[in-house]
Amino acid sequence: MSQTGAIWLVIFAALVAANLPFLSQRLALVGPVAKPHKALFVRLLELVALYFVVGGCAMLLERRAGQNAPQGWEFYAITGTLFVTLAFPGFIYRYLVRRRG
Repeated sequence: MSQTGAIWLVIFAALVAANLPFLSQRLALVGPVAKPHKALFVRLLELVALYFVVGGCAMLLERRAGQNAPQGWEFYAITGTLFVTLAFPGFIYRYLVRRRG
């Protein structure tokens, strides 16, 4: 896989993973269905966990391409805010658009 393909794969994986907590009623995406509904706090915990999963996959792809670059707190602040920004469509769908009927 080319370096450009790996970058787009990480971006697509981050987009999908950031929206999964808002599209699923299951705990940790595979557990039992939360009744009556999953709380926002649980969704945010899942969002943080998926951030680390996607970050780990990105680190594996970077290691495969060469040596991992050392990262400071700025890197994690920027990627965290980018991940939250990518979660915006799922949040809007869950809390503002979808009507409970």
